[in-house]
Amino acid sequence: MTEFERNLVKSLNSYFKSKDINAIAYRRKQHRFSSQFIDVLVDSLNPDFYMAIENKSISTKKGAKCLYFSQHFSKTQVEDIDIFLKRSGRRGYLAVELKRGRGKNREAFVIPWADVIRKYEKGEVGFDIEEIRTFKKIYGKDSEYDITSFLGN
Repeated sequence: MTEFERNLVKSLNSYFKSKDINAIAYRRKQHRFSSQFIDVLVDSLNPDFYMAIENKSISTKKGAKCLYFSQHFSKTQVEDIDIFLKRSGRRGYLAVELKRGRGKNREAFVIPWADVIRKYEKGEVGFDIEEIRTFKKIYGKDSEYDITSFLGN
């Protein structure tokens, strides 16, 4: 589990607890010989919080200009996630962390899966950094993210 995934799960569960929402975020255990195509799951009877989140991190310090479907996702990952979301009825999101280098705050943004699949099906290469920054930002504070901009007040 990456630090980004761990912190996102922790932040989601803190939010649910603080708002007295019956929901739980977790990361499924990845086994050595089985693929895991989605990073974070949230279970809730409330459909607003029944979701799946794929996490990606890119280093803007190293000059990354884009989150590429061909580079940052495995060969069939986008299609597999889309099928999973349709079959499970979960809301889907792509959380993208932009790492800016040691000592600088990281930025993270949440992209609705509908926007991801729309670009993918059009044959576009991915999301450029400036486009990612137009989506809802989840503000990092220490090792947690303030996700109220994503989930509401």
